[in-house]
Amino acid sequence: MKKNIALYAIVAAALMAAPAIVRAQTAPATNSPAITTPAKKHGGPFHGKVAAVDTTAMTVTVGTQTFNVTSATIIKKADIPATVSDITVGDTISGYSKKGEDGKLNATTINIGKKAGTGPKKIKADAAPKN
Repeated sequence: MKKNIALYAIVAAALMAAPAIVRAQTAPATNSPAITTPAKKHGGPFHGKVAAVDTTAMTVTVGTQTFNVTSATIIKKADIPATVSDITVGDTISGYSKKGEDGKLNATTINIGKKAGTGPKKIKADAAPKN
């Protein structure tokens, strides 16, 4: 009986050590080519007054950032489809951009005018306060 317990202890110890040995063998070889991950395309929202518009180059500048307008860019003014020619210097615009393969910022969406709900709230004249 004591021999069986000792045998079980040895088998149990071997089974517990086996995963650590297997993990140690899966380390990458030093002569294999380096694995590279593609660079993430960073993007983000933008908001501000238009400093310049170039309808020939299809660019819009907000502050110091210039955004390329592509055929995939969705432009809206008061929730109605618009074009680059509808954007004028001094307009307030907002939108989202992503960095392209060439490193330039491509606008994915552009909203001309202030965001809905950002102006002063209107109170109905005939609305009586609730008590």
